[in-house]
Amino acid sequence: MLNKIKLENILFLDIETVPEVATFSELSIEKQELYGLKTQYQRKDDISAEDFYERAGIWAEFGKIICISVGYFVDQDGARCFRVKSFSGNEITLLKEFKQLLDHHFNKPNHLLCAHNGKEFDFPYIARRMIINKINLPEKLNLFGKKPWEVAHLDTLELWKFGDYKHYTSLKLLAHILGIPSPKQDIDGSQVANVYYIEKDLNRIVKYCERDTIAVAQLLLRFNNSALLQDDEIIYV
Repeated sequence: MLNKIKLENILFLDIETVPEVATFSELSIEKQELYGLKTQYQRKDDISAEDFYERAGIWAEFGKIICISVGYFVDQDGARCFRVKSFSGNEITLLKEFKQLLDHHFNKPNHLLCAHNGKEFDFPYIARRMIINKINLPEKLNLFGKKPWEVAHLDTLELWKFGDYKHYTSLKLLAHILGIPSPKQDIDGSQVANVYYIEKDLNRIVKYCERDTIAVAQLLLRFNNSALLQDDEIIYV
């Protein structure tokens, strides 16, 4: 079935998230309590909500998006190329820019969004942050009332599961076993908050996010047994 989908109709993406504020103490008392309740089942008995705050970015209720990187295939003078673009910085601004891309360029019925673990993380996280920030959902993220086969989402993790719901495989591991250049050349997800709040190096995070987006596209190529992207086929816009 995958080989029947035109690559040009797919928008590949990855997001990077961090806790909404730098430290637990910056949260209101009420939100500190709510975070404690939200995380009580993930924390061990001797770990306080404050000590667990470094992980707050994984929940849309307590985190924010600092980068969305996208990639898409185009035919350029008869040659395949892959264009990569990032939206980063202020969350409301980047969400509006991403929404504009979906509304104006990836709004057709045959257009698809693709991410690794996107159905569990990227897609719902973006949608929730849009609602929190009072941004109308683009059609590709508005799942209300849609049947499963009407949802225009591809997930490379789900594809790799082959129906095995227990099986989680990280992007890094999958890239390694399929001979794809590792996207984790500099930092990994656990370091993003520190790089953002302490080092204040957003550009480093953007590059990391872009590498993940390219890796997702490479996965889909491998699933189709197609040639991987070469460096000269990738264009940053």
